Amino acid sequence: MSATTLFSGRVAPAMQPVPPIVSPDTPVAEACRRMAEAKQTSVLVADEAGRVVGILTEQDVVRRVAFRLDPATPVQAAMTSPVLHAAPDEYLYRAVGLMRTRGLRHLPVLDADRRPVGMLLRFETYAAASGRLLAAVERLAQPEDERGFAATRAAQAELARTLLDERVPAADVIGVVSEINIDLHRRIVERALAARPSPPPVPFTLLVMGSAGRGESLLAPDQDNGLILGDYPDEAHGEIDAWFISFAEDLNDRLAAAGFPLCKGHVMARNPLWRKRAAEWREQFRLWADRRSPVALLFGDIAFDFRPVWGDPAPAAALRAALARILAARPAFLAALAGQLGELSVGLSFWGGFRDDEAGPGARTDLKKSGLMPLVASARLLALKHGIAETGTRARLEALAEVGAISRGEAEGLIAAFGDVAGALLRQQLADVAEGRPPGTLVDLRGAAKAEQTAVREALKRIGAFQKEVVAAFSGSLW
Repeated sequence: MSATTLFSGRVAPAMQPVPPIVSPDTPVAEACRRMAEAKQTSVLVADEAGRVVGILTEQDVVRRVAFRLDPATPVQAAMTSPVLHAAPDEYLYRAVGLMRTRGLRHLPVLDADRRPVGMLLRFETYAAASGRLLAAVERLAQPEDERGFAATRAAQAELARTLLDERVPAADVIGVVSEINIDLHRRIVERALAARPSPPPVPFTLLVMGSAGRGESLLAPDQDNGLILGDYPDEAHGEIDAWFISFAEDLNDRLAAAGFPLCKGHVMARNPLWRKRAAEWREQFRLWADRRSPVALLFGDIAFDFRPVWGDPAPAAALRAALARILAARPAFLAALAGQLGELSVGLSFWGGFRDDEAGPGARTDLKKSGLMPLVASARLLALKHGIAETGTRARLEALAEVGAISRGEAEGLIAAFGDVAGALLRQQLADVAEGRPPGTLVDLRGAAKAEQTAVREALKRIGAFQKEVVAAFSGSLW
């Protein structure tokens, strides 16, 4: 199992087949025989409806059955109940963390009706993982409340450092951190819903946007989120919106308590601009595309990276398709985005040295604004032009190569450049954390090793050239 699979994969691919299943009144001798015949180390105990109510393992047999119980004793007298379990779509690191912290060798995988679909076994699940990675799992396994979620967020720096030491590519490390953040968002939504006095009056889908929507969050993400609300008649707006106002306020506050600061630009579900029905989202996108104002361009930069993370994903997919149609009919908006892209520049001086983005001694370069963003915005612009649904920068570059918008070699070079720049930024953030500073976006490239300086310099040159190509493709001239 790879480190990235451990932290960003799901339970289902790692689970083993379901062991033998017996009824609660099955004699323990029969349960042990079934276990031995199947060459398994456990049996599950299920009721008449097939719902798992207990588990009997080899250890249970040694501790509770051998020389203590009559062979005819019903297995329910010896089984462990209630059963700790995982869901097939749960993140694997959470299941492994539960097994580690509870000392479990077996963890049943149950569906929503508590019927078995597989089994996680300790050795098969994480025998290939190093001790440091498993220790990182335990640090992530925190209580299911906002304080625990904040502790999980705080543990991400050590996780990122461990993954880098394990030679996991920096871009993959950032992807792992992002997926853990998405997992936290889902769990916080569940807690916020559980605290409500009534269920949602209509279904909704939670969107994350910006770097979270791209799966490219570093160590200091804030909130960029919104809600697609299920359809309802206009006359019901007051009552329905009142429920969602309260819910969104609580959700954003819970996210903040868990370590995701409130967005300074108010791109959050508590703002009605980012909380509306699907038809209203479509109309909002049309208005932005028609007006092409600076605010519309700024909002487009954030919103067009949207990704569904809770609720039915279908409304988000439909909104993505609608966005493609809107932009295809309004090429002037993409041209305006290209003009905005042309205002960005990579962090290199005229002579090829690193540009200073802060004044005074020890000047550093802002590798987010002057490195990642020109690449992110260029890939986004081309992806929007070609109707590509992917939101991650690397996925967009790969998709652009598939449709022939860029060459395969250019895509591979830009993906490598993304990794070099993101890696330098991530390592600087880890150094900031180690020295007690909040992680930022300014990087001391002059203090970096020569090899890293060379790699980042070449990456910025490649990004800058790509940025010019994209701007030229929309403006018809070089700049």
